[in-house]
Amino acid sequence: MWPLVIPAALLIYFVYVSLGWNFWVSVSDWEPYSLQASYGFGGFQWYAQMFSDSAFVQSLLNTLILFLIIPICLIIGLGLALLMDQSLKGTSLFRNLILLPYALSFVVTGTVWAWMYNPSNGIINSILRAIGLGSLAGTWHTSQSTVMVSIIVALVWQFSGYVALLFLAGIKSVPQNVINAAKLDGAYSPRIYMRLVLPSLKGSLSSAITVLAMFALRSFDFIWQLTGGGPGYASHTLPVLMYRETFEMNNFAYGSAISCVLLVLVLVLVLPFTYKTNKRK
Repeated sequence: MWPLVIPAALLIYFVYVSLGWNFWVSVSDWEPYSLQASYGFGGFQWYAQMFSDSAFVQSLLNTLILFLIIPICLIIGLGLALLMDQSLKGTSLFRNLILLPYALSFVVTGTVWAWMYNPSNGIINSILRAIGLGSLAGTWHTSQSTVMVSIIVALVWQFSGYVALLFLAGIKSVPQNVINAAKLDGAYSPRIYMRLVLPSLKGSLSSAITVLAMFALRSFDFIWQLTGGGPGYASHTLPVLMYRETFEMNNFAYGSAISCVLLVLVLVLVLPFTYKTNKRK
């Protein structure tokens, strides 16, 4: 019996008890490094002041802006999947190449794109200058006006191949005899895709949206490596702000409150979609 009880007890402790403790810290009067920390109830002051905190509002907005990667990756991924389904020469090599970015860690991806965005010797500005478009060269990831676009471009590069393979798996799940029967009935390829293939992608679509949404909500390592959350608060997301408040400013209660808000966003934005998808199955 114990081999069954111990994993459940560990799950309860490290997940649910930790979540409960995190919430209690967010409403406690605990002051870090204080010799008289009481962990008593301190009220909801941190939650009350959140929306008057410009850093929090900017971080929340940036977190929601990252959701733009979902429709962009879905469109590009579907196009790549349809292209790979044509069984063209070199498809296997192309499939491996587009999946390679997803295999990289987010720290590596952030480092590589920071090199590419470098204003002085980055490859993007170097190419623009080489083809006579030096006037378009910019400070991409260090400018407040372009930093979020730079982040989204890099994330689309990393996730589009993964989404494409999810869609390709859904396309290949359609029995070939059904497609052959449709062709014998005189159906053209576009109609076959619209009537037979695309409806079979619901499972792949839900998986892709869930993965992308979860990353948009918990993005930290990639952004921290690429921009450090700067310039200023221009590329701060909720995880970045939570880290800085907790471990750089030693404001543990406020950092815990931010993490609770992040959990609520996950429950509100992701959980209902996942529930409906599983219910349809």
